[in-house]
Amino acid sequence: MYKIKLPFPHRKQAEFIDSAAKRKIIRAGRRGGKTVGAAISDVKSFLAGHRVLYAAPTQDQVERYWVEVCRALAEPIEARVFKKNETLHLIEVQGTEQRIRAKTAWNADTLRGDYADKLTLDEFQLMNEDTWAIVGAPMLLDNNGDAAFIYTPPSLHSRSTSKATDPRHAAKLYSKAQADTSGRWAAFYFTSHDNPYISRAALSEISQDMTHLAIRQEIMAEDIDEAAGALWTREIIERSRVYSKVPEFDKVVIGVDPSATSEGDEAGIIAAARKGDQYYILADFTLQGSPEIWARAAVSAYTVHEANNIVAESNQGGEMVASVIRQVDDGVPVNLVRASRGKATRAEPVAAVYEQGRVHHVGNFGLLEDEMCLWVPGDRSPNRMDALVWAMTELLEGDQPFTSRDAREIEIEELEAITIAGEY
Repeated sequence: MYKIKLPFPHRKQAEFIDSAAKRKIIRAGRRGGKTVGAAISDVKSFLAGHRVLYAAPTQDQVERYWVEVCRALAEPIEARVFKKNETLHLIEVQGTEQRIRAKTAWNADTLRGDYADKLTLDEFQLMNEDTWAIVGAPMLLDNNGDAAFIYTPPSLHSRSTSKATDPRHAAKLYSKAQADTSGRWAAFYFTSHDNPYISRAALSEISQDMTHLAIRQEIMAEDIDEAAGALWTREIIERSRVYSKVPEFDKVVIGVDPSATSEGDEAGIIAAARKGDQYYILADFTLQGSPEIWARAAVSAYTVHEANNIVAESNQGGEMVASVIRQVDDGVPVNLVRASRGKATRAEPVAAVYEQGRVHHVGNFGLLEDEMCLWVPGDRSPNRMDALVWAMTELLEGDQPFTSRDAREIEIEELEAITIAGEY
């Protein structure tokens, strides 16, 4: 008899491993033990004769899972009871359907061409929704198979690498599982602190380098739609959203928050327009790439929307920003603006116009709206939001909005002035 060396699961891992639900969704903090728990569960399913498929967005994530699987099955693999294909990350009982495989899957296309009766999708929040809805679910039909979805609520940084159309699709699936009363779906939750095998000191040290919001999302595994203290809320954006045909505009601009290298952040590129005292967010062309790549995208946006000009931050690269855009098309007007004030100070007038209901998103912009509703003044500002602020600031020239708080202060000052004059 060959020994199977599975690690002993901690209490929170055991809850989802032992669950009989056909659909399990696990929301857990970083280093909480979710991938190890998935490996334990999947090895047990494989040993019970099932055809198991595990998928994660990146090769590094697949390797962490694969190490656990290979360690557990080392003795029967060495004895040639099971055949291992390291290239395909595949362990099987030859001549049967019994096997366990791990592969990368950002989207539906990378998952095609396979089938299983146990499917595990790790870091599901970063995958495109079609990975499950179009490919994953149908591959389980033949045997009424099981599925497990594992995710950590994405921070603003990790959302920028997501292939999801809706960055909150995993959170919505979690809510669906919570609401299910049939027993088919089950939801499980644990934080990084629930893993008894990780260093408390290391966890505390890492947390000191994170924002409060990132800690709540990635350590405490909280699904957060908007942050306390953010300048925008979902309700403010939603109440002025439009889908119908928009008017002929007085002015259209392309806001650009440049990225200096292809290795770093995305370059924010937002198309915005003004008609009278109403403002419209038309499109999000944000992408990651070299200066030439984002410059081409900015010029393309300028052309598609017949814009008046491109407005770009000059702090990141100075004249290089205008130069690289003009290398693509030297006829495009470029207005360089320098960030001399804090991010919050620049963003507040724009947020005030949103509060007044005068800014309309033409359709849905999930990643942009996430950045707006999750950014708190004092944190490093994200690229899409910065590009929107630059574009709106350009369009707001001559339009000086004030917030409801400003209005109250003005009324108080006017009342005091009247009182002093003896007219009250």
